[in-house]
Amino acid sequence: MAASSFDLAGMKPALQFRLHQQLTLTPQLQQAIRLLQLSQLELEAELRQIAESNPLLEFAEEAEDEETVDRESAESEYPSAESVAAAGSTDSEDTGEWADGGGAEAPIDFSSSSVGSSGSLGSRGDDDFEPQNAAPETLQQHLLWQLNMASFNPRQHLIATVLIDALNASGYLNEGLEAVLAVLPADLKASLDEVDAVRRQLQGFDPAGVGSLDLRDCLRVQLEQFDPATPQRELALRIVDSELELLARNDIARLARRLRAGEDDVAAAAVLIRSLDPRPGASLDATPVEYVAPDVYALRDGSRWRVSLNPDAQPRLGLNQHYCGLIAQARGEDASWMRGQLQEARWLIKSLESRAETLLKVAEAIVRRQSAFLDYGPEAMHPLVLREVAEEVAMHESTISRVTTRKYIHTPRGTFELKYFFSSGVSTEDGGTASATAIQAMLRKLIDAEDARKPLSDQAIAEELQRKGIQVARRTVAKYREGLRIPSSSERQRAG
Repeated sequence: MAASSFDLAGMKPALQFRLHQQLTLTPQLQQAIRLLQLSQLELEAELRQIAESNPLLEFAEEAEDEETVDRESAESEYPSAESVAAAGSTDSEDTGEWADGGGAEAPIDFSSSSVGSSGSLGSRGDDDFEPQNAAPETLQQHLLWQLNMASFNPRQHLIATVLIDALNASGYLNEGLEAVLAVLPADLKASLDEVDAVRRQLQGFDPAGVGSLDLRDCLRVQLEQFDPATPQRELALRIVDSELELLARNDIARLARRLRAGEDDVAAAAVLIRSLDPRPGASLDATPVEYVAPDVYALRDGSRWRVSLNPDAQPRLGLNQHYCGLIAQARGEDASWMRGQLQEARWLIKSLESRAETLLKVAEAIVRRQSAFLDYGPEAMHPLVLREVAEEVAMHESTISRVTTRKYIHTPRGTFELKYFFSSGVSTEDGGTASATAIQAMLRKLIDAEDARKPLSDQAIAEELQRKGIQVARRTVAKYREGLRIPSSSERQRAG
């Protein structure tokens, strides 16, 4: 990027070059990233809500139901020889299936999105799937987890912790920056500008927009993450900055006059804004326990592990060809509205495709890094942080956080949240690192094998781990033990 300037001494024009890197996201990828924070059930519910308001979208089963009704209706008028024979048979079991025949665009089906042989999914069989409960995670817990994985200095970490604690259920900072400043320790001597700078970094966490002061601030942050070349991005920013009231009334004609823009452009900008999340924290509000179905599978194929998407967990959404055909016949505002709905439908379908591709890519990266865990168990878990996977798949850390939150992988060792495979490292005697998960597994193994009459103290466990080459302090052992909800040695002795 070049910029001209003047040499004040000689009053001569000079040319300076500045290079910078910028991560650009297409609208489809941006929407897919937003959808990544939803669990399977939440995604299904949101898609059905969108489909109810957009006639150009339909689920595969709806199209199949309509086709079945049409075929049954046609057969009732003109019964085929096969149906007559079937009606006269004493066997009441169905002898055929309806063939796919059209009426709706082929729905999205991700069943082929797998690594390796096409038979890998079919080979899993009924290998003892047991439903597991997904513990509800609060917004604060989700943000603190990201904070601990981020590159914040101790001062910023403290400010961010207070900011996170002050967020309401929707993810907003309703009390304002002054209230946060008043809670911070006086000896920190933080300024309002410093608190606001940390808050702006927090807004880039997942979900995007948390820590905003109001709706306009929240929407602007999400729009700014789009590629600057995104069609109607600048127009959408103008609407957010000054015309949210007209947008709420969906007054496209007046918006177009006010902004001196075409109605089609304004309608496209409105679609872009409606793809944003006005309550980014709500999706992570504590919810009732739900049963978990895996999003992906990890299965051994010979000497390597292969990862595939669960086809039953992928939404099958397509375009309704009947309504698509009506667009050419529409005129005026109806045509503009239907084109906007079609664009929104296409973006959503592309976003779902990107969501599936991203989920598979991240799961593959995690399985590559943690193949030792799959082979040998928790004690072989390697330290892993968001940044490492983000660099491997060329994505932002916040995207990895979205992908790994409430997304589950089924392995021969059980079904786990993808977030489970991340943990910090502890130094070992040979200069390497061991993951916190591996150390917890060793700790549990030591306690399971202890003499019930003489339980191991935290200090004794620390010393035993040190003999294994893991440099861990007694207080760290105590923290891990409490995290595993294992009583202290004195309480274990009394219980024994």
